[in-house]
Amino acid sequence: MFWRKRTKRKFACSNSGSTALEFAIVAPVFLVALFGTMEVGIAYGAQASLQNSANQAARMVRTGQVQGQSMTQQQFRTQICNNIQPLLVCDSNLQIDLESYNTFNSANFASPLLANGTLDPSLANYSPGNPCDVVLLRVFYKWSVITPLIAPLLSDMPNNQMLLSATAAFRNEPYTSGVAGC
Repeated sequence: MFWRKRTKRKFACSNSGSTALEFAIVAPVFLVALFGTMEVGIAYGAQASLQNSANQAARMVRTGQVQGQSMTQQQFRTQICNNIQPLLVCDSNLQIDLESYNTFNSANFASPLLANGTLDPSLANYSPGNPCDVVLLRVFYKWSVITPLIAPLLSDMPNNQMLLSATAAFRNEPYTSGVAGC
């Protein structure tokens, strides 16, 4: 009888295994938060890379380099792809829409997503415009969110994808000798 009471008291005061149990409860939450934070940071870096690439490509259009070199749509895409690596891959997830307009009011700044949440495939135009034209460059990238439990919070498209986008709206410079000013 004495040994039973002593044994019960010994196990009631024992702390062995409590650390492992606490770790098992806290670790999944910690790991999801850690990996989610890392993914958001990487996605933010990818977004900055995409915007930087769009700005550089827009500068080439604005100054007439694209038009002067008679750059094709594929060559323009390659120009953007060279600047988005290594965070983004130049594949079918990248979509580029370059359109020219007469005025800023006529430019199409509508949402690139359709009602079902997918990217509008018709936004793949290539029109760098002429001197003094208003040009809208939009670059889209479908980023796959991989962290579980965070994906529903970050994704705005089907299949746990988040749309990264970069936009530049500008007026082409009078880059030919025949145009005095805009």
